[in-house]
Amino acid sequence: MADVRLTGVEKAYGDTRILHGIDLEIRDGEFMVFVGPSGCGKSTLLRSIAGLEEITGGTLTIGGRVVNDVPPAERGIAMVFQSYALYPHMNLFDNMAFGLKLAKVPKAEIETAVRAAAKILHIEHLLDRKPKDLSGGQRQRVAIGRAIVRKPEVFLFDEPLSNLDAALRVRMRYEFAKLHEDLKTTMIYVTHDQVEAMTLADRIVVLSAGKVEQVGSPLELYEHPCNLFVAGFIGSPKMNFIEAEIAALADGHVDVKLSGSKLVLRTRVDGGSAAVGDKVTLGVRPEHIRQGDAGQGNLLHSTVAFVESLGGTTFAYCPYPGVEEALTCQFEGRNGADRLRSGQDLALHLPEEALYVFDAQGRALRRLAAPELLA
Repeated sequence: MADVRLTGVEKAYGDTRILHGIDLEIRDGEFMVFVGPSGCGKSTLLRSIAGLEEITGGTLTIGGRVVNDVPPAERGIAMVFQSYALYPHMNLFDNMAFGLKLAKVPKAEIETAVRAAAKILHIEHLLDRKPKDLSGGQRQRVAIGRAIVRKPEVFLFDEPLSNLDAALRVRMRYEFAKLHEDLKTTMIYVTHDQVEAMTLADRIVVLSAGKVEQVGSPLELYEHPCNLFVAGFIGSPKMNFIEAEIAALADGHVDVKLSGSKLVLRTRVDGGSAAVGDKVTLGVRPEHIRQGDAGQGNLLHSTVAFVESLGGTTFAYCPYPGVEEALTCQFEGRNGADRLRSGQDLALHLPEEALYVFDAQGRALRRLAAPELLA
């Protein structure tokens, strides 16, 4: 096993900069996930760690050894790609053993390594089959097995589940988590799917335009996003954003006046350098919105535009001034919310401990609410 450290890592193609001074520490034995939208640089960063892309600035170390100029085969890494890249004319045993045979590893050691990896991946009964006889999930396990037999210090995964159907992706998420638990090896995993990131990662790196926006545990990013980008990217459905301005600051509370409305909502946020009259963005997650009762504070009124009833969960979409499309509200269907209908007037309670405030630059004001208040 080994840690991976990036200090001021940059990547450019001519005058076009792709990675902008990445500083990052990936701990020994950690499962780190890179997430971000398409084109944010996450795969380029992974390929740079692998040595498939030459970095144009900064320092990269693996296990304490500077590897800037070390070839990929000598970095102690193994990479699993989005494409399985299996040899169609070879059976699974030979596909998994191919790299070891090239390295002239003794036949007995190859036999032991391949069968041990196959057992971990539950494909020991398939070793005589050809890739064409396997499902997508089984083929991906073979690709992972080919990496395991090399006994790398670091595993790199580049969107390995994107070619699988939804049900199989759920199953394979469990397999990846179990694999990390069994091998206890450093793993770096790239995905655009934040659900994969939230369920697999010890820590998540959120990337945007070649820069690190925030690094933290899944719950840390969910509960304490540092800016609008992270708040909107982490969480499904995404956080609601409402245009507003600061109406008052006092005693650890901030009152914000919603755009296009006389309504003022209160939240527990440290105002910091904020001032009355500043334009801000109010954020609230769909799952924290409640159906309101008369007399409650932080109450706004809307008309339901559309309802999605999914059995145990109901989503109501409610237009409101200052919201780009509509507020997304998530309710438990079995508690009666599934009886909501389009055109219905609805009172919505936004608990003050569940609200976020972002300044004009998109930076989050420090929240004073304890996470357990959101339960």
